[in-house]
Amino acid sequence: MPGLHLQGFNNLTKTLSFNIYDISYAATPKQRERYLAYIDAAYSTARLIQILSQVCQIIGATILNIACQDYEPRGASATLLIAEEPIAAQPTHDTKSPGPRPDAVVCHLDKSHITVHTYPESHPDNGVSTFRTDIEVSTCGRISPLKALNYLIHSFESDIVILDYRVRGFTRDVTGRKHFIDHPIDSIQNILSKDICERYQMIDVNIDQERTFHTKMILKDFELNNYLFSADPRGAPPRQQAEIERRLRREIAEIFHGEDLHEGVQV
Repeated sequence: MPGLHLQGFNNLTKTLSFNIYDISYAATPKQRERYLAYIDAAYSTARLIQILSQVCQIIGATILNIACQDYEPRGASATLLIAEEPIAAQPTHDTKSPGPRPDAVVCHLDKSHITVHTYPESHPDNGVSTFRTDIEVSTCGRISPLKALNYLIHSFESDIVILDYRVRGFTRDVTGRKHFIDHPIDSIQNILSKDICERYQMIDVNIDQERTFHTKMILKDFELNNYLFSADPRGAPPRQQAEIERRLRREIAEIFHGEDLHEGVQV
């Protein structure tokens, strides 16, 4: 809040969590392997760290430490510990590489972090492959993860985005009054850029008094060609195209609504 004078450190914890889904159709085992290989290359730890490092620049955070892992056979994870203010260099045994010691990094500020995990998945029978990315940006102090919201959505080709934003804890001003949030917000949608709002249909479930905001987003337009991996829909007969579209639409609807739909349900 502008002009708010605090007693000590602003220790409000602001957490922005993403579930991002990309759905594709790969009919043959070879196409599925190529799809999963493409996902592994496009969203390797190197790419994820690049995205998260840019997030830190956007929100004005300092990176303390980076940990990452490429998994076998698929998937990747990366975690960045961050701080609100630049950290003074600590002495190390290596005089050529001054900086925070690894043991000091973990203990310095473990309540501000950015994590990302990827989950490639495919169905062996119906050809549908789903790539899920989980991202969490958690900060305390004046920096806000909401500043990186639009950048993160633009960084992934997403058919579905499920967002949660929570503010926890309290901070105290110089008069002793507690403040459980330090910025106005009534919907995540209000922070999204115009082009994102035009592309997605969105629904909210917000609990203002609990400082919890939830938004689910799904692409408005469905173009079959955008979902086919290494395949040309013009080469398939109309009945086959219709069946592929049915499978994809069902996958998208089930993920968006969070439930398994029975055969025959219109989607």
